[in-house]
Amino acid sequence: MRIDLQDHEQGTPYPGDAAADLAALQDRLARIQVAHIVHKRRAIILIEGWDAAGKGGIIQRLTARWDPRYFSVWPIAAPTPEEKDRHFLWRFWPRLPLSGDIAVFDRSWYGRVLVERVEGFAREAEWKRAYDEINEFEAQQRDCNTTLVKLFVHVTQEEQDRRLRRRFEDPWKRWKTGAEDYRNRARRADYLAALADMFRLTDTRWAPWTVIDGNDKPAARIHALTAIADQLEAAVPMTPPPLDPELERIVRTQLGG
Repeated sequence: MRIDLQDHEQGTPYPGDAAADLAALQDRLARIQVAHIVHKRRAIILIEGWDAAGKGGIIQRLTARWDPRYFSVWPIAAPTPEEKDRHFLWRFWPRLPLSGDIAVFDRSWYGRVLVERVEGFAREAEWKRAYDEINEFEAQQRDCNTTLVKLFVHVTQEEQDRRLRRRFEDPWKRWKTGAEDYRNRARRADYLAALADMFRLTDTRWAPWTVIDGNDKPAARIHALTAIADQLEAAVPMTPPPLDPELERIVRTQLGG
């Protein structure tokens, strides 16, 4: 099914009790993380989106009740000189999760076909080749029993401008934005064209995209966490492992009962 970002611009306010539903989702996600730990299942969650779309807020709430020993958050910035000297996917391999772990990517390898394409940091032949390379890379992860969840958080130009202005005017939030955010904003049409190609060429059956309408933050957070929970839960047994008889014997001997 073709992805059209205009289908995700309503910004409808969340209709229920957002705080209560968010807390219930976080409880559900905590149980899902335990299932990944005990069943030694790996997962990758990557979150792309416009500047100021709310990616950080989603990640904060996603991981709020997770055991920090079994997940990592990777904020992906511009590649270092060493990383530029290698294939663009090289820097992501050491960040992939081990068995029982979940890796969260705040931006990802899709930078090659988005910012690097639009800003001219990659040659045309490089970013055109990258679609197949990304699809093969993601297929490799699925072949290794790694669940892959891909979200794109969308906001309209008007909402992005409002949030960028609020960040600029708040001295405690100003650090979150830089000159490149405003240069990127000025090239929105180019990014929309790049996004259309990205969705068309990388929305695969083994790694589909989920678009989040980010124009209402509470609704976006619940939609995003629900999508993540649904996809993670579908890929791991949601049953605890059987009780180890020897452990049971030790506990009953030591504690009684």
